Amino acid sequence: MTDTQETDSTGQLTRRKVVAVGAGTVAAVGLGAAGAVNAFAQEKSAESEAEACYKLTSETVEGPYYIDADKIRRDVTEDKEGIPLLLDIRVIDSETCRPIRNAAVDIWHCDAVGVYSGYEDMGNGGGGGPAPTGTPTDAPTGTPTGIPTGPPPGGGHQEPTDDTRYLRGTWRTDKHGQVTFRTVFPGWYRGRCVHIHTKVHVDGEWTDAGYEGGHTCHTGQFFFDEESVLASAELEPYASNTAERTTLDEDTIYDGGGVTGGLLRLKYRKDGVGKGVSASITVGVDPEETNDGL
Repeated sequence: MTDTQETDSTGQLTRRKVVAVGAGTVAAVGLGAAGAVNAFAQEKSAESEAEACYKLTSETVEGPYYIDADKIRRDVTEDKEGIPLLLDIRVIDSETCRPIRNAAVDIWHCDAVGVYSGYEDMGNGGGGGPAPTGTPTDAPTGTPTGIPTGPPPGGGHQEPTDDTRYLRGTWRTDKHGQVTFRTVFPGWYRGRCVHIHTKVHVDGEWTDAGYEGGHTCHTGQFFFDEESVLASAELEPYASNTAERTTLDEDTIYDGGGVTGGLLRLKYRKDGVGKGVSASITVGVDPEETNDGL
């Protein structure tokens, strides 16, 4: 598979925790020496993955630019330009490893030049506007009054400033706990690395009007490895984004935990990232908990 790049650092940053589900163990009985070695390696790998199923990751802040599920859809692209991104999310119970069906999963993220729909007046954080999630550690001092320098303390919610809703959507998980969104590769803005926000809601009811009731059991963020971000930055409209970029290692929200920190598993043509990227992650949540990220 020489023409495909794949990052194995799968992970996910969810409100409560994140998991990678393991396969069954393999018995080595009756195998030859080589077979026994392979079986042992597979068994140890399966044990490690099984342990990961019960390993929860810290919740993250919601950020100020969340808009409650008013767009029930899987394709959130609208007319936004950018590298096509197919995002596959699987939600499971972190205690039982069983898929959670009929959960409502939200995603939202900025466009290629770092702007969030619903908050276009806020800009991308590169020209005096706020960094939508997380205050930069090198925020300038002595900034003139009247110019926002960051989100409200603690990442508190802000009311939308306009009616745009691109790159936002909510959809239900199927019987396998899976939901897939079509979007574009996110850009960046001052103070944050490239990321996607997510929420998982359970115990509600799906109606003709959308999703009602229930509670939010997870709030998290998904992250992209540096190699993929650098590849995207070579292409338009990303190349037009002049905001200073924060790397994954420099980010104040990503905890460096790989799988348990929200890092996506990516697949794309190494010689043609512009043709599209597939991203996947398994999110382990505690459906009994309430984690709204506020």
